[in-house]
Order: sequence, then C-alpha cells, then structure tokens
Amino acid sequence: MCDASGSPLTMLTPHRVGLEVRYWREVTEQTPIAGEEVIIHADADLVVADKPHFLPVAPTGEWVEQTLLRRLQNRLGVDALAPLHRIDRTTAGLVMFSVNPKTRAAYHDLFRLRRIGKVYHALAPPLPEQQFPLTRRSHLTRGTPFFRIEETPGEPNAETRIEVLTRGSRLWRYELRPHTGHKHQLRVHMAALGAAIDGDTYYPVLLQAAADNYARPLSLLAHSVSFRDPLSGISRSFTTSLKLSAS
Repeated sequence: MCDASGSPLTMLTPHRVGLEVRYWREVTEQTPIAGEEVIIHADADLVVADKPHFLPVAPTGEWVEQTLLRRLQNRLGVDALAPLHRIDRTTAGLVMFSVNPKTRAAYHDLFRLRRIGKVYHALAPPLPEQQFPLTRRSHLTRGTPFFRIEETPGEPNAETRIEVLTRGSRLWRYELRPHTGHKHQLRVHMAALGAAIDGDTYYPVLLQAAADNYARPLSLLAHSVSFRDPLSGISRSFTTSLKLSAS
C-alpha cells in the first residue's frame, strides 16, 4: 500500500486531508488474457495505447495484473500512470493515460467538459429503414441485473451520432460518435435501434455467462480521439492500429 507518489504507507503513517491510497489485492491465480497492448503515443504527460478485446483497463474483480494499466506500468516503469477514461473490457481500441500527476487534472477536464472527440467503429446488422446520419438521444438508467443499462422515459441524458461507413450483406460498419459518456451507451443505443453490435452478450438480451469467446469478440472499437492539448494548445489526434473483422 502506498500514496500517490509511491511512498509506502504503514500503520504509523499520519493521516492527512486528501491522502490518496493505492493498494494491490493479492489474487492467487490470474488467467492470462490473449492479445498484446500497443503503445500509440508516449510523452512526459500522456500515453495512448490500444487495448485488445477482453483486457480490463484497470484492476477490478478477478483481474489485477491482467489489465492494461498494470501491463503498461510494468512495460514503461511508470507507477504513477493512471487511466483518464475507461472503455468496456470487451471493447478494443484506444485508451488515454496520464503520466504526470501534476498535469493530470488538465487532461481529465477534456472528458469532464466534453472537449474531446471520440469516434468508435462497430459491426452490426443493417438498418435500411433508417436515414443516416442519425442521432439517438435517450434517458439511460441502471437496469437489471445491476451491470446492464436500459432506456427509460425521461429527459435524454445520452446522445450518439451514428453514420454508416460500409454496407455488407450481413453486417454494416457503423461510425459512432458519443456526445456523452454513459456506461454501455453505444451498445444500448444500437440495440434499441434494432441493430445490436455483433458479438454483444448483454444487449438486447443477456446471454448465459460463458468463457470469453476470442473467436467472436464484441465488434466495437475505440477508433480515434481528437482534442486541443490543454498544455500546449496544439490540436492532437490519435487513431487505433486495430481493425474490426466480421466473425
């Protein structure tokens, strides 16, 4: 157990207001997760990396060492590394990390103030009856079980712009631009339109829990991000090195 600077904390460490405590749980056995992370960009303040399908962004539940955060910390030797946002474990693609705690708040504000453009690609069934581009707005709330999200009546709190990139016979390739960042937002919006993302085991119907199917991952990819750097003022953009392919 240590503080944000990496200094060890003990029973004799005095309390101070704002103290950040970090700890690592001991897990007896962790199943290796296939796929390797790819570092897209790294500097003194920011790391951008590609996450493979099924790899969590940060430690949670049974996953501790088998996470993108821990892999990058071990690879780069930067214990202070911290994710600036999250994507689902089953989603692949770009994740941004803060390197320097002193500049972290400036990059966090990009997401908090919606000053970052995020583009996702997805493979899903055709929607020939819809006119594109279209914008889906709805009110999202926690559903049942607790880890699912559902649309309910109410003032919209989630918004996604949807465009078609290519049209195949079984699946279309969609471009999804979330204006808001609610959990499972893209998956819920596509399912609500009648085009659940290929490989989705949560929406529109929760399928029986099973081992990760590497042959058929969720066909959702965090494709690119763009923003004005809060430190330099320069426009920056990053694009994934990964591709979606129909199973």
